[in-house]
Amino acid sequence: MSQTQRGIALRILSGVLFAAMMATVKAIGDAAPLGQIVFFRSAVAMVPLVVFLWLRNEFPAGLFTRRPFGHLTRCALGGAAMFTSFATLAFLPIAEATMLAYLSPVMVVALAATVLSERVPPRRWLGVFVGVSGALVLTVPAFGAGQSPLIGIGLGVATAALTAGALIQLRALAVSENPGAIAFYFALFCSLAGLATWPLGWAVPDGPTLALLVLSGLFGGAAHIAMTLSFRYTEASALAPFEYLSILWAALLGFLLFAERPALAFLLAVPLVVAGAVLASAPGKTPAARTLPEVR
Repeated sequence: MSQTQRGIALRILSGVLFAAMMATVKAIGDAAPLGQIVFFRSAVAMVPLVVFLWLRNEFPAGLFTRRPFGHLTRCALGGAAMFTSFATLAFLPIAEATMLAYLSPVMVVALAATVLSERVPPRRWLGVFVGVSGALVLTVPAFGAGQSPLIGIGLGVATAALTAGALIQLRALAVSENPGAIAFYFALFCSLAGLATWPLGWAVPDGPTLALLVLSGLFGGAAHIAMTLSFRYTEASALAPFEYLSILWAALLGFLLFAERPALAFLLAVPLVVAGAVLASAPGKTPAARTLPEVR
């Protein structure tokens, strides 16, 4: 297997693992409160992450940072996105929740233009228009389907917006910070944020629920490692097309595990949202922001 093939295989594997993580969170349902799920997802994920960094001789030396407040901002935005992302699963199928996350590159373009005053080329503004059109295609039928789908779509859009803010900050951190440190501090922050909800009341999980909580962390941690290694073997431009397979894995797991059948609105919205994300992430003077799993 060539280095490029190895990188592509790892990128596909990371998408499968992230979809599996989302499936475990959905399977937990209301058996555990949201904060408890976030804690287990993040705290358990630190185990494979620390082992990975240690094997690469990046733990603990690689955790040194000169920008603690930059990490704090990125973690706060990404941590909030994790909460809203998991909350979305209570109202929407896994595939729809995953698809809405791909509005993030579209929102990065808008933030880059309005907050950072960056010059955005017309192609990326076209991506914004196409991506938002996809979101509207999914939203309009929801008005006649009751309150739950609308709440889910709102949470999904909020997740994309928070992810976009986190990616803007991540872009600044990546110039000088070790990727391992960025991942470690994010997992640590989300663990503490989830733990802070303990006084609000956590459930005493039974065996199956505890297994799902642990699996969510293991899947998430392994997905981050696979994604990191994929970029080590293959350049980002070659991996980008395989990123969007995450929607397929999510739809497949949703169908097999929860009997979720894709609605017509979802099938019409997917190509628009993905096309918008591709156009918004096109190479240019404004750095692209394709990779989403850092905030899951």
